[in-house]
Amino acid sequence: MKWEKILADIFSKIKRSKIMSSIHGTGNKSTEIVLAKLLSKNHIIGWRRKQKVFGSPDFVIKKKKIAIFVDGCFWHGCPYHGTIPKTNKSFWKNKIIKNKKRDKKVNRLLRKNGWKVIRIWNHELIKLSKKSKLRRLIYSKRDKS
Repeated sequence: MKWEKILADIFSKIKRSKIMSSIHGTGNKSTEIVLAKLLSKNHIIGWRRKQKVFGSPDFVIKKKKIAIFVDGCFWHGCPYHGTIPKTNKSFWKNKIIKNKKRDKKVNRLLRKNGWKVIRIWNHELIKLSKKSKLRRLIYSKRDKS
């Protein structure tokens, strides 16, 4: 059993709310830096961050119309690592459900407009460090979402 499921929250509801609200949906530097390094290492060129594209992808290759998202396991409800906090359970469950619905809508609308959408779980970045695996993912004809 995972420790986070066993241990009670050490913060009050007010403190936990303040901590969680300070986490931003964009600019998660650790994962973005890891992916940026992997893109460079694999000689993938033309990518940019913080581009004005619907859905706010983490990385965009505009010439090829490729939108890349790195989804955090908690915020996007990873089937392997996603957890729901014990406090305010219904709020967090609804929040994550809404995030997943929004992700599907973004995928659908980008694809409708000719974009290839790639969604990578945060925990998959390690697997993608293997030589050329990232290149195949990005340049394959099939979408991964």
